[in-house]
Amino acid sequence: MFYYVLKYVLLGPLLRLVFRPRIEGLEHVPDTGPAIIAGNHLSFSDHFLMPAVLKRRITFLAKAEYFTGPGIKGRLTAFFFRSAGQIPVDRSGKEAGQAAIREGLGVLSKDELLGIYPEGTRSHDGRLYKGKVGVAVMALRAQVPVIPCAMIGTFEAQPPGKVVPNIHPVVIRFGKPLDFSRYAGMENEKAILRAITDEIMYAILKLSEQEYVDQYAAVVKAQDAAASSDRERRFPRLPLS
Repeated sequence: MFYYVLKYVLLGPLLRLVFRPRIEGLEHVPDTGPAIIAGNHLSFSDHFLMPAVLKRRITFLAKAEYFTGPGIKGRLTAFFFRSAGQIPVDRSGKEAGQAAIREGLGVLSKDELLGIYPEGTRSHDGRLYKGKVGVAVMALRAQVPVIPCAMIGTFEAQPPGKVVPNIHPVVIRFGKPLDFSRYAGMENEKAILRAITDEIMYAILKLSEQEYVDQYAAVVKAQDAAASSDRERRFPRLPLS
């Protein structure tokens, strides 16, 4: 119930007022039945903008850290994310990917929409990164279509680290559903999973017109952080006198 209060009374109208999103291709999202919506991930606000514009409820897999913060702020954040239809997924350890797949298949088994970001994390520089194959596994096991989606302008509206969003135009663009029924029963074939995932990412790329990087976002983030730390060690900032 609180999901719909957020969507239609509290958060939804505010998001539409601040971002004034332009929606394209909404007719590609089915009115009934299970489907995966796979999108790029540029901003914290992505979690809430897409549900605000869809006619149907959508459930996202979100990192567990949003649900485990300490203190009152942490509890409020966890309550907010659960109320907004987010499911916590632990992204650490060997079983993390399997846990996410189980949660996603549970959503699809109830004939609902599942939202997923194949990149696995937010882009830190606005580029589109290589997708992880979990989305392909779920599409094949559940035998559901995948609808590519591009969030455009949300990086400029709320880049990483910014709490209060900028006023910036946003476009949410949905593409034609991708049908992978020709690969039924092949969800254990690594080459097939990679091919499906790459097809999904290419569809997102065409919609978003981002620059593509054929590496995982988490790897590039770690490399950039290490390089920044190394520069700090070699060229420490001198105290101001």
